[in-house]
Amino acid sequence: MATDLKLNTIRDNHGARQKIKLLGRGMGSGLGKTSGRGGKGQTARSGVSLNGFEGGQTPIYRRLPKRGFVNIHRMKMYELDFFKIGRILQSGLLEQGASIDKDFLMKIGYMPKTAEGISLIANGKVESPVKVCVTRASAKAKEMLEKAGGTLTIE
Repeated sequence: MATDLKLNTIRDNHGARQKIKLLGRGMGSGLGKTSGRGGKGQTARSGVSLNGFEGGQTPIYRRLPKRGFVNIHRMKMYELDFFKIGRILQSGLLEQGASIDKDFLMKIGYMPKTAEGISLIANGKVESPVKVCVTRASAKAKEMLEKAGGTLTIE
């Protein structure tokens, strides 16, 4: 290789670019006539993908049993616990007398917009009385909140 670099001497490294093998250019090329696609038929045509086809045998997705179901009425819930409520109170985001509800949680960036409701769960400890407005709450969470002097509203 030359010591001085000039525009007319720049080359790719050996083997950096490989020429593609042209299809259908005679028997001597190794990929003539059928161009490596075998004989005639569906798989010789363009735009065909036979996903799951097993040559006439019943495919595995039909041989195996189906299990379970997807509940189309399931709501995507945001889980609110007392650790999160404690963090909200410590950071001073909640004004005096205000309640923690869907709009408030979205405004402060705690709850995603995709969530359809709030589920209050009994995780953590209730430090101070707080007003909470949720879609559903566990029995223990309701009991813990009322014991601490808070109010729970289920919408």
